[in-house]
Amino acid sequence: MASSLFKTLIKSKKYPSMSRSFSLVTTQVSNHTAKWMQDTSKKSPMELINEVPPIKVEGRIVACEGDNNPALGHPIEYICLDLEAPAVCKYCGLRYVQDHHH
Repeated sequence: MASSLFKTLIKSKKYPSMSRSFSLVTTQVSNHTAKWMQDTSKKSPMELINEVPPIKVEGRIVACEGDNNPALGHPIEYICLDLEAPAVCKYCGLRYVQDHHH
């Protein structure tokens, strides 16, 4: 919804200078993405994160920060591990499972 409002403002006569700069950004983003996707010999970020096995945790809740170094991580995400399937962090894609000790 916000993007359609932004596009409407850009097309309006009230902000003529914005239409040029917005089209440049769109072109730059698509060129960057296309350039990155050309090399098929490298794995995508999602393929790399899926190679990491699920992390076993003793408790019911895990706090994921993405990395031990806060400068390299993401905001803290608290994840509940009550389900049988691995829980996935919405920021980094790491998977967590509850390690049951009976």
